[in-house]
Amino acid sequence: MQDIIKKLDLADYLESFSNFLARKKSIILEGDINLHHKLINELGKFDVKAPNEVANLDTALMHIQKQGVLKVDEIIEFTKIIKYFNYLKRFSFDGKLQEWIDKIIIPNDITNICDYFDDRSKLKDGVNEQFDSIKYAISSNKEEIKQSLYRTINNQKVRSYLVDSQVHYINGEESLLVRGGFNHVLKAQVINRSNAGFFYVLPHSVSSLKQKQNDLVNKQEEILLKICKQISSTFEKNLMFLKFINKEFDRFDHYQARLFFAKVNDKNFIIPSKKNINKLVDFSHPALHDAKPISIDFSKSVVMITGVNAGGKTMMLKSILSAVLLSKYLIPYNAHQDTTIGNFKSINAVLDDPQSVKNDISTFAGRMQEFSKLFTSKNAIVGVDEIELGTDSDEAASLFKVIIEELISKDIKIIITTHHKRLAALMASNDDVELIAALYDEENRLPTYEFLQGTIGKSYAFETASRYGIPNNVVKKAKEVYGDDKDKLNELIERSSELEKEYKLKIEKLNNEISKMEKLSRNLSEQKETLDEHIYSEKSKLHKEYKDARDEAKKAIKAKLVGESHQHLNIAHKKASDIKTTKVQEAVELKVGDRVKYRSTKGVLVSIKGAKAFIENDMGMKVQVKLADLQKSGNPPKLKKKPIKATVTVQKPSGGHVKLDLHGQRSDEAIANLDKFLSDALIAGFDEVLVYHGIGTGKLSFAVKQFLDSHPRVEGYTDAHPSQGGFGAKVIKL
Repeated sequence: MQDIIKKLDLADYLESFSNFLARKKSIILEGDINLHHKLINELGKFDVKAPNEVANLDTALMHIQKQGVLKVDEIIEFTKIIKYFNYLKRFSFDGKLQEWIDKIIIPNDITNICDYFDDRSKLKDGVNEQFDSIKYAISSNKEEIKQSLYRTINNQKVRSYLVDSQVHYINGEESLLVRGGFNHVLKAQVINRSNAGFFYVLPHSVSSLKQKQNDLVNKQEEILLKICKQISSTFEKNLMFLKFINKEFDRFDHYQARLFFAKVNDKNFIIPSKKNINKLVDFSHPALHDAKPISIDFSKSVVMITGVNAGGKTMMLKSILSAVLLSKYLIPYNAHQDTTIGNFKSINAVLDDPQSVKNDISTFAGRMQEFSKLFTSKNAIVGVDEIELGTDSDEAASLFKVIIEELISKDIKIIITTHHKRLAALMASNDDVELIAALYDEENRLPTYEFLQGTIGKSYAFETASRYGIPNNVVKKAKEVYGDDKDKLNELIERSSELEKEYKLKIEKLNNEISKMEKLSRNLSEQKETLDEHIYSEKSKLHKEYKDARDEAKKAIKAKLVGESHQHLNIAHKKASDIKTTKVQEAVELKVGDRVKYRSTKGVLVSIKGAKAFIENDMGMKVQVKLADLQKSGNPPKLKKKPIKATVTVQKPSGGHVKLDLHGQRSDEAIANLDKFLSDALIAGFDEVLVYHGIGTGKLSFAVKQFLDSHPRVEGYTDAHPSQGGFGAKVIKL
């Protein structure tokens, strides 16, 4: 892990991330990365303070397991973790984060131990009475020492021997600085001598107090040891919990550190995706200051980067691998949120020259050794810098072509930098290979640190040599030695690559057009089948309805009873009037420039935006309409089916009347007579008739109205004029 981090120049960046951790640990966060990201997002909604620095407790846990006694400092480190989780339980988190915190149930005896210590990690008063009394005695003794020294300094006999009136701490002891001859006035022990020849002395009056102080401290340590034994015993009973919470603290520490690290310079979390898409958008390598952000699609199996020397090819390779590594371990970095990174099992970098005295191996042999390891890998991404390094370029081109093709079949993604144009030309026709060229500004004779996908770049070796101080006359001679023919060969290779790319684009465009036409043909075929089925269905429906109407008419003619015949005749009239067909219109694909019709408006289709269209009518006005409401204008007429009218032939009655009097009749009798009367009137060709029903109780009037409302041939009716019966009569229009 450290090796790949060093190769990709990420050591400083990851060290800065590690500074946000409460204790040093591996950056690897084990488990489901999507769950971790979800919990980090939920945590980010709350203002949670970072945990204090905590020591590694693996040794302490092992000590507890062996029934050892922990030191106070080790116990304090455990209490820091417990107190922090008690602090977290005060928050009302959301979703998975709250579920996780709820699962951490702290035993009461462990919580009680946390209450033994204050915020300065000192044992609180009241935990142990004997310890408290000794602590008070130590404090009193210190005051006595202070007062004793004060009295000595202010003694008139001693003052003449004092160099100064300060208390000096020498070898951890309070002492006074005196001149020679002090022993005549002061009984004291010499503990050191100054550079000026004076003496640091400890008065005997203070020595006895210091001895008492040491005795008290030793007694206090004995009591503290007993307390530590009791706590260690409790920890031993809760060993499994302590191991669990120690691990969970590291997990939360990972979340909190990543969250705080992301807030610095607005970094983004890019989660590895299972999609077969790999794309960097505005990525800046952390090792570069004021770096020009790069964007590159490396979805294909092989990315081959060629072009100018010192133009950023190696840093492009490192950038791709760095983004993959940081995403894999959920470390935020500077890139646009549209960046998409695949999920790779392993990351390899072949960047250095393996040759050295120690390993006794050549450059090329070392490279082959690195490549041999890849054949046993799966779902890996590997970066190779200067792939042709260490051997004959022409032989290497053939060898590496076959190696790369074999690695592609093993689901390995390879990022390559090379100046080897022959290898690039050999791989250019492979659909799994993406060519990328580092660009060069020929006018200013400087690399642009920009990249162009789909082509092979020139190395500009001579220009680079001049830029870095090689004399111009040397470069000129080198160009002559190189020869114009090879320079033309380079241009031919580059042009060939460009033509290959152009050819691929044209084929892709043609394939898209063919696919589009095939889709249109299928749609038209499906529409024709649907249209044929619809026509057949409508035709069958018309035949059936016409037959039903004709049968009803025959029944009316053959009926012996007059009332029954009129009922059949009315049904026939109704069936004939109900025979309708839906308009059938064949779907036509519209395009900009077509003449179209919208209701009664005709014009030209100007533009199409989704389900809406803009037309310019013949008056020059632009109108926005629904695309579905448009029809082609000037095209062959759309297929329509005209309604079929059924005709019924019956014998016309010899006479007819325009008036009918229903006074004194029962409702059913009156309705039967009214039905016959209306049928006779229709056959006779009357448009308007008058019916008298009287006022009375209103039952007959109601029955007449109800019948007229349901009659298929009655267009309307009104109360008659007062001179013709008023409310007791109806004028009926047929």
